[in-house]
Amino acid sequence: MSVQIDTADHEAIVTRLEETRAAIARAAHDCGRDPGRITLIAVSKTFPAESILPALEAGQRVFGENYVQESMGKWPALRERFPDVELHLIGPLQSNKAREAVALFDVIQSLDRISLAKALSKEIAKAREAGARVPRLFVQVNTGEEEQKGGVAPAEVDTFLTACREEYGLEVEGLMCIPPFDEPPSPHFAFLGEIAKRNHLHALSIGMSADFEAAIQLGATHVRVGSAIFGAREKG
Repeated sequence: MSVQIDTADHEAIVTRLEETRAAIARAAHDCGRDPGRITLIAVSKTFPAESILPALEAGQRVFGENYVQESMGKWPALRERFPDVELHLIGPLQSNKAREAVALFDVIQSLDRISLAKALSKEIAKAREAGARVPRLFVQVNTGEEEQKGGVAPAEVDTFLTACREEYGLEVEGLMCIPPFDEPPSPHFAFLGEIAKRNHLHALSIGMSADFEAAIQLGATHVRVGSAIFGAREKG
């Protein structure tokens, strides 16, 4: 059953989206960067289609989701209305969901282990043979080396990237990280930038609602903003 959001909620989402865009532009100008080279990913994970529609109607076209199954439940219908949407998978991806992810997402940001590289390589090859579009790829780096978090350990990134490129034929566009919750994010952003530079990668997915201005100062090409646009998520 479709659940309609009221006018006030609709207007609030549009207002917050506009404020976020303005904040991105200010942060870019403050450090001499072109705002047009920074992609805002509106993180719509856990939010229903009815909450995403106001952002779509306001012209937002790049969205981020955490789970393949949730995304399959809401995005095909939305894409019928807005076929130019670009969908990013920013959450962990199980290797057995690689086929669905390749079919649904335009960008997969959570490539972080050899088994997933192998699975994606296989499904991307099939998609190319069928003449279908294939997703762009980011490698997730666990800059804080947190046990509970996905991502390649910093010391292993260079080797992992080489394997992705040379053994599995994957074209990696950039790097992504999620800094530890209880640490200042800027050192992690700078660290990821150093790893990207030595591996000749120019795309950095860093910065979320609370810290995207700092991320822009440190070279973010993609910022992932959810609660600052859609509001607080309900606790499950």
